[in-house]
Amino acid sequence: MEQRLGNTWRMTVNEKKFIESALESELRVDGRRPFDYRALTIKFGREDGSSEVQLGQTHIMSFVTSQLVQPYRDRPNEGTLSVFTEFSPMADPSFEAGRPSESAVELGRIIDRGLRESRAVDTESLCVVAGKWVWSIRIDLHILDNGGNLVDAANIAALAALLTFRRPECTLGGDDGQEVTLHPPEVREPLPLVVHHLPIAVTFAFIGDEHMVIDPTHHEEAVMGGRMSVTLNANGDVCAIQKAGGHGVMQSVVMQCLRIASVKAGDITSKIKTVVESYKTERALRMVKRHAPINAVDVNEPGGKAKQILEGQKLKSEECSASQSNGMDVEQGRINKRTDKNRSFTGGPSSWDPYSEGVNTDELKATLASRGSVAVPMNLDNLGDTIRDETKSDEPLSDVNPVSSSTDSAGKEMATSKEKTLQDAVKPKNKRKKKKSSNTAAV
Repeated sequence: MEQRLGNTWRMTVNEKKFIESALESELRVDGRRPFDYRALTIKFGREDGSSEVQLGQTHIMSFVTSQLVQPYRDRPNEGTLSVFTEFSPMADPSFEAGRPSESAVELGRIIDRGLRESRAVDTESLCVVAGKWVWSIRIDLHILDNGGNLVDAANIAALAALLTFRRPECTLGGDDGQEVTLHPPEVREPLPLVVHHLPIAVTFAFIGDEHMVIDPTHHEEAVMGGRMSVTLNANGDVCAIQKAGGHGVMQSVVMQCLRIASVKAGDITSKIKTVVESYKTERALRMVKRHAPINAVDVNEPGGKAKQILEGQKLKSEECSASQSNGMDVEQGRINKRTDKNRSFTGGPSSWDPYSEGVNTDELKATLASRGSVAVPMNLDNLGDTIRDETKSDEPLSDVNPVSSSTDSAGKEMATSKEKTLQDAVKPKNKRKKKKSSNTAAV
């Protein structure tokens, strides 16, 4: 006890008089008006159910956990909600480690009364098996820095953690239907808590006989003669009132505090909902399994809505379709090339080589004219019969033409210089008759 009193920070008489004289001019030490709040910052961790609140120099962290327990006998269909606070000596030299102090117990009771008595959290939705298994929700508040007004900061941290907490989903099975199975987050999406409204705590400090301020700092708490914490929601419903200190408060002053607290509760509620909505949007984008995104999403952009951008998947699908179209174009080009070659054979049947070029009819007529023969128009219908008649001959095709002259040799050279075609192999019928007569004469 002596060590605690030795570590307690005490103000001098001049500092106290300076704070009181400044309030007579409706000014405070940090430059605020009597009914102004300090800067409020709310952050969330990577895990669901964790929040960090900074109100001026006051810094508090909150964690929400859950577990299956047996319900109370008088309320077998309702879950439980409990609040625990931890005052670390790092936050204030007057805080003792280990056993909770009176201020820690008082802080936990104020937060617990504002949440449970107002039925802000639906405890009936926490029932799994009536009279056997219910969910127990635990809120742990860690004081990191005591800059004054721990009640308001702890209340905001607890609400922010409750709104972002998700409990595991469970199902009933077994022969009797009483066996509880908990599903991990990878199997089934966890379920959020059912929160009907947000009870906001607003603390007033009474300094002297006439001065009243809102959101007192650590210095103002050392000067104040009394304190009153009012818990109400955005609709103006009073959830709880806590009066501490020996300073008396009149009824008219209490009603004035309720009117001011109603306005402040609406502003704080809108701030909490805004940051929670941003967190949920960011969490939804984080849970989507997608490839590397091209553009980032600014969740904290004021007045804008975060949009899910999946350009990675779009680009990948476009690349796949482009590669498939390129492959089809190459294959189609090959087919068109072959068909163009086949279409280029004009004036006669295709050549012996299917990949060779077409026959030039002018050169073919010049070759036949140089041999002294007349070109006979070819009938494609009799082409098969002509080829079969020619295969019946025993002698090679080189002995068919008996004419030997300089013009014939020149014609042969020109014919050999060109590729042999099917039309070159086909001979007129009159020449084949001469061939047969010459063979009979030789015999």
